[in-house]
This record gives sequence, structure tokens and C-alpha cells, in this order.
Amino acid sequence: MTKKDVATFLEYAACSTCRKAKQWLDKNGVDYQSVPIVEKPPSAGELSRLVKQSGLPVQKWFNTSGQSYRALVDRIGKEGLAKMGDAAKLELLAADGKMIKRPVLIAADKVLVGFDEQAYRSLAR
Repeated sequence: MTKKDVATFLEYAACSTCRKAKQWLDKNGVDYQSVPIVEKPPSAGELSRLVKQSGLPVQKWFNTSGQSYRALVDRIGKEGLAKMGDAAKLELLAADGKMIKRPVLIAADKVLVGFDEQAYRSLAR
């Protein structure tokens, strides 16, 4: 990604990791369009595409420290979630933006989930 490319940054304003990632993007001159993930969560179809691009399994897209995830586990148990197929998991993620691990940075053909400064640095070159 060059500094002329505009990335898409899916974030939750109350998330400290999102704020830290945004500060890094601003400091390093990376242009991005911010999208509020809670108000405008990606559709299941879009998530399917993003998951494939990220190279991560669907399970890694869950915000396991969030209240939405904990409520889900309380309802169906970790075993119940593990038994679900990817399509069902994508539907859960699409239904609740707080369930998605964040931030999500979409830059050209790369998708990064969470904030890892080294991974962000590799995109900014």
C-alpha cells in the first residue's frame, strides 16, 4: 500500500486498541476512511470475503473479550460455538459489530484484524 491509497478502517470509537491504531495511521501519514463497525457492520458476504483475504480462520474474528461474545458463550457454550459452521459464525458476526475483533484495516488486497504495529508498518511501505 502506498501512502496515496486510501484504506478502510473499521473501528469502534470506544475501543482503546482502535484509538491506538488510528494514532499510528495518522502519525505515519496513511490515508483511511473510518467506518463505525457497530453502526455499519459488514454483511456476512462481505465478512466471508474479508476473512479469506485475512488468511485467518473465522474464529479469530471474534472479539473474545467483549460482552457480546461472553453473552453468546453463556447462551450456547464454547462447545456450541465450536460446532457451528463458518457460515453460521459469519452470520453472528454480521449481526453484531461488537462481536467482531477490531480494528479491521482493509488496504488494497490485505486485511488486518486487531492492531499489530509491525503488520501495519509492512503495509505502509
